[in-house]
Amino acid sequence: MIVFNLLLYYLVIIPISLLPFPVLYGFSNFLYFIFYYVTGYRKKVVLNNIRNSFPGKSEKEVQEICQKFYKHFCDIVVESVKTFTIAERQVRKRFTVSNPELSDKYYNDKRSVIFAGGHYNNWELLAVGMDQCIKHKAVGLYTPLSNKFFDDKMQKTRSRFGLIMLSTKAAKRYADTNKDKLTGMVFGFDQSPSNPKSAYWMKFLNQDTGMQYGVEKFAKDYNYPVIYGTINKVKRGHYRLDLVLVTDQPQETPYGFIIEEINHLLEKDIIKKPEYWLWTHKRWKHKKPVNSE
Repeated sequence: MIVFNLLLYYLVIIPISLLPFPVLYGFSNFLYFIFYYVTGYRKKVVLNNIRNSFPGKSEKEVQEICQKFYKHFCDIVVESVKTFTIAERQVRKRFTVSNPELSDKYYNDKRSVIFAGGHYNNWELLAVGMDQCIKHKAVGLYTPLSNKFFDDKMQKTRSRFGLIMLSTKAAKRYADTNKDKLTGMVFGFDQSPSNPKSAYWMKFLNQDTGMQYGVEKFAKDYNYPVIYGTINKVKRGHYRLDLVLVTDQPQETPYGFIIEEINHLLEKDIIKKPEYWLWTHKRWKHKKPVNSE
């Protein structure tokens, strides 16, 4: 396995990542043909998710969203590979924050913050570019990969330009021991938590959906303002992060307010441009437990 990982990384991934963007997008077009027309990679899952999320859309509209998604998904694949060797000037050119003054205000007030976002558009480019765009020290929370070799490579890639990578289990310890540092905790919140009984349940895209509670719990424990981030695709390979304040008094909000707000904002983004969300995951594999909120 170690030999295979080394060969895959140094003979395939790195050489591909060194290719210029026009060539990479040619490769993306080829991947789209393979994924969409030849192998049908997770196509049943994608179509089922879209149909259930948009029951009012015709089958033609569902198929159009699916097709657009696979084109975008293949771009995300090659852009993510590119992050292994991308130059800092390219990151600054391709990832920007439209209104950093929103989070800068809390930096000036000496308050750490939470940046929350879903798997929408290019989150990998956000990882390598976020620390350059804000005054806070960006700390990205992630779930470690089972493959230790690629887990190490992904950590190093994402932290090349300043981002600190922490496992979700280490986040609390970091916050407790670095209270003097102004931190921007980057949460990639998701649906379909591992334990449906401990999830927060709400309607999301017309379905009962279990939500991870981590963003709200962390915000309330440390009284960090919560800022939602929308990653907008400006054009192919170029993204802009728009920040929206959810609350700067999390401890005064009722139970579930933060979770519902960030997911409602994500839902609006998905409804506006559904092809940019990651539809390949089985987000609704769990059923709502009886008597759950």
